[in-house]
Formats: sequence, structure tokens, C-alpha cells
Amino acid sequence: MDHRSSDEPVRSLGAVRAHPVDLAGPEPGQVDPAVLSALLERHGWRRRGGAAGRYARWTRPGPGTRTSLLVPESPDFPDSEELLGEALTALERSGTPSAREILVALAVPSDEIRWWRDGPESAAGASTWTAEEQLRSAARGMLLAGALAARGRAGYYGARHRRPAAAALENVLVQTAPGGHRLTAFVPVATGRPLAVRLHQALYAVREAIDYRRATGGMDAFDGAVEAGVSQELTEALVALVRGTEGARVGVAWAPAAGVPEECTDGDAPVEFSPGDLDVLRAAGARYRHAEPAVPVRVTGTVVRMRRSGPCGEGTVRLQVIAGAEVPYVRVTLDEEAYRTAGHAHLVGLPIRVHGRLQSRGGFRRLTDAGDVVPVQVEEAERDRLMKSLQENLDFFEEACAGEE
Repeated sequence: MDHRSSDEPVRSLGAVRAHPVDLAGPEPGQVDPAVLSALLERHGWRRRGGAAGRYARWTRPGPGTRTSLLVPESPDFPDSEELLGEALTALERSGTPSAREILVALAVPSDEIRWWRDGPESAAGASTWTAEEQLRSAARGMLLAGALAARGRAGYYGARHRRPAAAALENVLVQTAPGGHRLTAFVPVATGRPLAVRLHQALYAVREAIDYRRATGGMDAFDGAVEAGVSQELTEALVALVRGTEGARVGVAWAPAAGVPEECTDGDAPVEFSPGDLDVLRAAGARYRHAEPAVPVRVTGTVVRMRRSGPCGEGTVRLQVIAGAEVPYVRVTLDEEAYRTAGHAHLVGLPIRVHGRLQSRGGFRRLTDAGDVVPVQVEEAERDRLMKSLQENLDFFEEACAGEE
């Protein structure tokens, strides 16, 4: 087993965030000795014997360490709670990252997703920083792909579901090892297990699809892999992970406190990818992007920008989506009458409703075949809010009146 370095702090994928464990640590009576033992083993602690059937002695990894824990074999052991209390206190006083991570996992059960990039050790300085940033970026892209797949299956998401998928990553913490070759993400079970399950299944599905492509020359397996969570977003993240390496691996370790999901198995080996897979991954990504169909929608949104080349004729409107599509904004070209309707609705602080087809080209950000543009009545409080937004952002409407492109 490849254990993480004990020299790097735990960080979030973006800005550093406080972990919920900072609010309260686990109580001895709430700790399952089997879970604690599993976490100690996962983090590289070594079992050094103990009284058989009663307790085990665990020591921290590394030469010259003195920290030793006595962990009962069962909560039925007479002194179980006392021994667990002493073990938790020793972990808190240890101050090492591995001890802190074990306490985090006890308080907030998390699935661990691990990435490895194989290649020569990076030199200190800018090259190390670059390698670490590349790994973090690839890992975040892969987690986002898993979060997207947890919301629904698609070969290409584009701008769809991006906000809720990104929000699903807010409580995910990461830890990198020196050199930018290893990274681990801690995904809380309570909020992120669907993400971890979908990503786990998708990784094996994309590996099988690549192998099928090599054996038969066909790309058909990638079509079926969509149901397992494979997408253009996942293949793109895998390309970013593997590019510039001699190979890469991704593995999932399930939280001992929560057990193994029904859809998955325990102890699966990490999924391996090599530079020889890059061409197939790129081809699959292009296939997904081109094959994703347009989606018929009825979008309700507020006008946030209007433009046309002259004082009359058709124009382009940008809508902030309220309902009807899982994207934050859409751009739509309207004929003269519909453009005028959109302008009037905007002046009085009303959203509009429009029918059309959300095109995959451009990431599902453009509505075509638009029609049936009508203002939508809203409650007075919402209308006041929209009017206030208009007054604070007059610049875009001035552009519309000036007819600027």
C-alpha cells in the first residue's frame, strides 16, 4: 500500500477551508474499535502485537517514533472506552498529519480518492509547484465529472449542472505529497458518497472501453460507458492527469465507518492509465462532444444583456436562467418583435419565457429556434428585486439602446 507523506497539511481543492472536525472531536463511546484499527492500518501505522482477543498495540510509522496506542479488539472489552479515550488523546497530542487525518475520519467518515502520477522526481522549486498544480487541476476535474455523473448521465455536460456539481466539492479536502506525484481527496460520506461511487464505476468503465478499442478498433464501448458515468469531462480530466507522465493511477478507499457501497466492491486495485491511452481518450472526448443532442427546453429567465447591429431587426439577448435549463445563462437570437418584447419586459422588471433548443455546441449556452417569447408575471417582491438589479446595472441596457455589437 502506498501511504501519504506525513509532512503535508490537508487542504481544500480551492481555498483552504475549515473541516467540520474542528468543531468537535469524536467521543470514545462513539468510536468503533474496528474502524479505528482499519484507519490506523490505512495510514501506515503498524500493529505490534498485544493481548490476543483483548487489544492490539499500534505504533506510528517512521523511525524513532515513540507514539504507541492500545486499541481494544471489541467494544465489549471491559476497559474498551478507557483505552479508546487514551488512544484518542495520544492521537490529538501526536500532532502528526496522519494522526489528525485519523481523527478527521472518525469524526466525519470520508471516502478517500487517491491519484498517483509516475515519472522522475521533480526538482525543487517551480517544477515541483507546476507538477502539483497539474495534479490538483486534474483531480478537481475528475471529481467534478463524478459530481456531474451523480446528477444524471450524459456524454457531454458543458455548462449544465455546473453550479450544483461544484457545490458538491465544497467539503472535499485534499492532501498532496512532496514532488507533485501523489494526491488524496477526502470526500465526506454524508454529502459526497454518490460522487465517489460514480467516479469509481466510471473509471473502470473507461478503462474497459479503452481496452476494447485496442482489441477491436471500435469505439462502441464508450457509448455504453456513459451509463456508468463516463463523459467528455472525465476523459478530459484523465488526459490532464496522464499527459507528461510515464503513467497514472486512480484508486478509491471506502470509509470504514460507512462500509462498502452496494454498487461497489472492497479492495479494488487502482485503475491504471498510460500515455498510450491519450489518443483514445481524446477521441472519446470528441465523440461525446459531437454526439450529445440538442435539448428542447422552455426557459424562464431575466434579461441581463441585449445587443443588435442596428436600431431595428433581430438581436441577441442574454438570459440569466431562473427555470427550464440546468445552466446559469443562455444566449438567444430573437426576431425584431420578440427582441422588442424582451426589452419591454426588462424595462418593467419582468422575466421572459422562451421556447427553443439548447445546443450542445458551445457547451449548452445557446438557444436556437427560439419562439413564443412572453413576459412572465412575478410576485411584487421579486419584481422589486429585479428592478433594483436593473438600476445597478444600467450599462448593458445602454448598449442595447445604442445598438452596439
